[in-house]
Amino acid sequence: MSLDLPALKTAVAERGQVVRSLISRTSGSAPRAAGTSMLVWDGGQSGTIGGGALEYEAVAEAGRMIASGQDRFARTFPLGPALGQCCGGSVSLVWERFDAASLPASLPYARPLTRLCSPGKMPTVVGQSLAGIRPGALPVEVDGWLIETGPEPRKPLWIWGAGHVGRALVEVLRPFPDRAITWIDTAAERFPDPVPSDLTSIVASAPEVLVPHAPADADHLILTYSHDHDLALCHALLHHRFASVGLIGSATKWARFRSRLRDLGHAPEAIARIACPIGDPDLGKHPQAIAVGVAAALLKTDGRIMKLGEKAG
Repeated sequence: MSLDLPALKTAVAERGQVVRSLISRTSGSAPRAAGTSMLVWDGGQSGTIGGGALEYEAVAEAGRMIASGQDRFARTFPLGPALGQCCGGSVSLVWERFDAASLPASLPYARPLTRLCSPGKMPTVVGQSLAGIRPGALPVEVDGWLIETGPEPRKPLWIWGAGHVGRALVEVLRPFPDRAITWIDTAAERFPDPVPSDLTSIVASAPEVLVPHAPADADHLILTYSHDHDLALCHALLHHRFASVGLIGSATKWARFRSRLRDLGHAPEAIARIACPIGDPDLGKHPQAIAVGVAAALLKTDGRIMKLGEKAG
């Protein structure tokens, strides 16, 4: 993960002072990877750097910084000797206290680790590294300075349908920071109240008319209450560019859809790009079980939606 500046600004606006605890480097076995961070404020926190003793120390140090007004601190923990954790590796943490006046103006963002009291003059080599860092890169330490950038653009995921499975999918997939979710249904009352603010919801009586507005690299999950809507969406998407399409349903439903899509003029190789059925049958047919199966398939691949029985590779 990289520095999520909008989330940091929101937290500061809501909490006043926020300490960000960042894993800047790891060695050996560690609970989370470099780039993982959490936010801590007086009375609460969001995110996790792995839980257990390491996170306990991170939260405690953040509390001390909030109380003392200290701006920045760095420490490396050998997890076994220092914390009694069995991971066996080491984790370097950087804490930074932010308020409205000290928020980064933009990304990428560089700050000194060895000159904690004053930023001083940025070394030339740091400026060169700062100019060359790309979105999504891990934190980089250069000449005693830490450089971070923002995350890569989130990959679009369009979820068609706000019924039981659609809601379950949103609940499971929302926490992943690399997805920008657009959620579509035919009526506003089918969405939860309130709709989560970190996704886009759209009401459309004929959902397929929105397909031309979907990004060409979007993944799509089709699970409306209507087979007619499902077929219309498949038909429209096959006339539009997409990364992958997953359709909820049985083998019988998919056999009928393949025949109808052929009758609509689509070539078999194009139809075969639609994954149906989706999910993991071993998990069952409960909406949450379907959502977990779909999410697991997305995580096992490069984000492509797979059909049942297809192997990642």
